[in-house]
Order: sequence, then C-alpha cells, then structure tokens
Amino acid sequence: MESGDLKREINELTDEYRWRCLWFLREGYYPATEAEQLRVLDSVARYGDAAGFRRAKALGLWLSAPSGFFR
Repeated sequence: MESGDLKREINELTDEYRWRCLWFLREGYYPATEAEQLRVLDSVARYGDAAGFRRAKALGLWLSAPSGFFR
C-alpha cells in the first residue's frame, strides 16, 4: 500500500469512528505523524466494534512495517 493510500485509509477510519470512540478529537482533526496515527488506530481497536478492530489492526501492520516490506 502506498503511503498516500494508507494516510487516506486512516483518515477515513478516523471519520467513520469519530463519533463512537474518537469523540475527544476536534472536528476536522486527522492524525499527521506516525505516532498520532498509531494512537488513533489503537483507540479504534480498543473501543470500536469488531470491524473497526480488524481494520485498525490491518492498517497498523501496514503503518509499522519496514519500508518496502509489503511491496
């Protein structure tokens, strides 16, 4: 997955789960750094539903993989 696609996917997940388990994030906030992205993914995995857990974990694997690992 390209980095732009990964960022877009994380932003979409953020929007989708903002009301359910990311309520503490201000409207229009999207995680910019890798650490912020991992915190958002962790929150969705912990406090979201089963589908959110699976998506967050999969995106987290892509995010934390060494560069070029999945290519």
